[in-house]
Amino acid sequence: MSSLPMTREQALELIKHNSEENDMNHYLESEAVMKELAGKLGEDEEYWAMLGLLHDVDWSLTKEKVETHLTKASEILKGAGFDNDFIETVLSHGYGFEEIPHMKDKKRTEKVQHALAASETVTGLIHAYALMRGKKINDMEAKGLMKKFKDKAFAAKVDREIIRECENLGLSLNEFFEIAIEGIRNIKGDVGLE
Repeated sequence: MSSLPMTREQALELIKHNSEENDMNHYLESEAVMKELAGKLGEDEEYWAMLGLLHDVDWSLTKEKVETHLTKASEILKGAGFDNDFIETVLSHGYGFEEIPHMKDKKRTEKVQHALAASETVTGLIHAYALMRGKKINDMEAKGLMKKFKDKAFAAKVDREIIRECENLGLSLNEFFEIAIEGIRNIKGDVGLE
């Protein structure tokens, strides 16, 4: 993996200035899951964590018009010194979305692309489940999360098929849930969980 052009602190500045708390929690949780996942898979933790942190770098600028999401990410990341590989991986988490016309016919092919898509998506399920449990993640278990995963009415907007892309990393859903829960548990205080 290529080296990163900025520190985590600088990356936080890139997204902090106009992000709401919920968005920030999502970025931090995505970062934590990607870092944990990289550690388990023997990948570059810092690089994968940065992908998680910055994957929605243009969200605050585009969320009012979802179809424009990821149209500004390239120039922001290029301006910050990130290379094309990093940028393409960030963009790939939007592949296949009907809501984003310029992305809907693209397919994820790389391991890191599947990792990012599954990781940033699973955060929604975990956070919703933690809130349901009185904000508690400390004693959350993968089997409880699996029940919520199977209940299509729970966190209905969370795309289960994208979470299943963890299987492209050689992980079962259960293994992936354990890793993701652990990742977010490591930063629970930063995202309003306990």
